[in-house]
Amino acid sequence: MDVERIVLGCGNFGGVGSDLSLAGKGDSDEEAFALMDAAWARGVTKFDTASSYGAGRSELAIGRWLASRKPKGLRLTSKVFHPTFDGDDSGLAPDRIRRIVRQSLARLGVERIDLYLVHAPDPLTPLAESLGALDELVSKGVIGAIGLSNVDGAYLAEALTLTQIALVQNEYSLLAREAEREVLPLCAEHGIAFEAFSPLGGGWLTGKYRRGQPFPAGSRMALRPEPYEAWLREDVFDALEAFEARGDPATLALAWVVSHPNVAAAVIGPRRAEQLAELLAALELDVDRNELGDLFT
Repeated sequence: MDVERIVLGCGNFGGVGSDLSLAGKGDSDEEAFALMDAAWARGVTKFDTASSYGAGRSELAIGRWLASRKPKGLRLTSKVFHPTFDGDDSGLAPDRIRRIVRQSLARLGVERIDLYLVHAPDPLTPLAESLGALDELVSKGVIGAIGLSNVDGAYLAEALTLTQIALVQNEYSLLAREAEREVLPLCAEHGIAFEAFSPLGGGWLTGKYRRGQPFPAGSRMALRPEPYEAWLREDVFDALEAFEARGDPATLALAWVVSHPNVAAAVIGPRRAEQLAELLAALELDVDRNELGDLFT
C-alpha cells in the first residue's frame, strides 16, 4: 500500500473550507486530533491546510497537534489567497503573501512550511509579482517549494515561465474532470506533481446524497451547497446509482482517481478515523478507469 499517495486534507478542522460564515462549525480539536493520530499511525505523512481554513482554526489545530505529538517527517502544505477573518483582505499582493505566511508559521508553530500554494489566481496582482514574493520566501528558507491550486492550463503555463512549480493541486474526480484537458498533461510534461483535491466530489461519490431525499445534517450540501448545485440533475443521480451497484462508492471513487498515471496523490478529508481506513483500501483496489468513467459521461 503506497500511503505516500494520500494527503490528509484538514479543511474541515474548525470550519468548512475557507467559508468564514462557517468558521467554528467544523471538526473540534478533539475530532481533528483523532483524525491526525489515525492518519499518522497508518503512515500518512502529508497534511494539507490553508491560511483561510476555518478562519485559521485548521492551522491552529495542526499546530497544537504538532506541539503535542512532535512527529518526525511530517510534510505540511498551506495556501494563501482568501481572507482569514471578517474584514481581512484577500489576494496575492507580495506584502500580503509575506504577512499571511508569517501568520501561518505562527499558527502552525513551525519555522518552515514544506509546500506553499497559491490558493487561487488573483486578477488584480501580476503573477510575476506574486511568484517573486514566493521565490523570496524559498530563498529565505521560510517555505520549501511553490505550488498552485485552482488554476487552468494558461495560468500554469505562464507560471512556468516565471519560476519552478513543484505542485499543482486541483479538483479532480469522476464528477469533475476538467484537469484532464490541460493541467494534467502540462504537469506530466514538466515533471510537476499533481494532487487531486475533492476526489469524492464533496461527498457526492460516497452514497451520501440520494435522489429525492433531504441532505444529511452537517453535510456540505446542507452547509455550503453552491459549489455542487450543478450536479443536482437526474442524469447524475442515474450515474451515481449505477456506480454504487459496483461496490463501495467512496473506495471506488478514490481508487479511480489514484489510478490515473499522472496523479501523484489525492487529498482526502474524512470526518472519522474509520472513514480513513475505508479510503486507504482504495490504494489496493484495481479498477477499470474506462468503465467507471463512462458512467459519468
